[in-house]
Amino acid sequence: MAKITETHKSMAHGILLIALFACAAFYIGEIQFLKDISFSPMIIGIILGMLYANSLRNNLPETWVPGIQFCSKKLLRLGIILYGFRLTLTDIFEVGVSAIVIDAIVVTVTILGGVWIGRMLKMDKETALLTSVGSGICGAAAVLGAESTIRTQPYKTAVAVATVVIFGTISMFLYPILYNSGMLGLSPQEMGIYTGSTLHEVAHAVGAGNAMGEQVGGVSVFVKMIRVMLLVPVLLVLAVWAARRVKTAGVEGGEAKGKIAIPWFAILFLVVICFNSLNLLPEVFVDAINYFDTFLLTMAMAALGAETSIEKFKKAGAKPFILALVLDVWLIGGGYLLARYLAPAML
Repeated sequence: MAKITETHKSMAHGILLIALFACAAFYIGEIQFLKDISFSPMIIGIILGMLYANSLRNNLPETWVPGIQFCSKKLLRLGIILYGFRLTLTDIFEVGVSAIVIDAIVVTVTILGGVWIGRMLKMDKETALLTSVGSGICGAAAVLGAESTIRTQPYKTAVAVATVVIFGTISMFLYPILYNSGMLGLSPQEMGIYTGSTLHEVAHAVGAGNAMGEQVGGVSVFVKMIRVMLLVPVLLVLAVWAARRVKTAGVEGGEAKGKIAIPWFAILFLVVICFNSLNLLPEVFVDAINYFDTFLLTMAMAALGAETSIEKFKKAGAKPFILALVLDVWLIGGGYLLARYLAPAML
């Protein structure tokens, strides 16, 4: 039997802390007022995490951080995989080509447009690229994937992650408010496409979609996962770009050594959907999986919030902040137009 080390114990402390936040989020979520305004445990979880990040975080051992990061990364991926039990192939066919086309447009325009705006702002090229990739695909995960491909300095990665987390979190709260107020005039399916094709993090799409109802949530997660899978071709392009950049710099034998981060959890998510479409499991068992999945996702949201401190606003600086703001405006406005007019024409 493997020996339990101090590192494992410290990680367990961080995981248990986030689990307590999730339990508190479920308890608070039972308040009728919060139910009326569609504040799900996942959204409450990220709020609790953010309160922790800006208050008690500095008073707790740093050895707990790996456990918190485990929840925001590993448990999030597991939660997304299990989210497939809420969907069937019928749901996917109803979204179909429109989701793929809109996602492709959003990703392409956001990345190319972000790089161009970065030049206009006279930003560092790599920071602009990382921020654009994070905004266009899947937030921090895309930033880290791109960083592993182009091999840039750590502080640039931190700046890009900070901006996409900040604006993604703001949008996550904004979308349910706009939808529930009736201002957008979108059907649940259109809102799911809008949410999944424009929100930054997978966790943001899950949280916002869940707050607007199961139908919106299911579509938003599927559309978001298509964006996540677009990370693979984007990283391949970046790898070629990085190799050419090294060659241009005159480095003999230079080549891009970054590993391509294949999003296996997105592929497994689709596998689970296929399995769920066969209706082999009893409904009560599927319900239990979905409840457990909600708890895992609430933990992931709390952990994500725990990584969102005021210090990240300061580290981001003015230019990356402006770039991320412009890209967020495009995602909110341009994404709405695509969901409002293009999606219905293709459904």
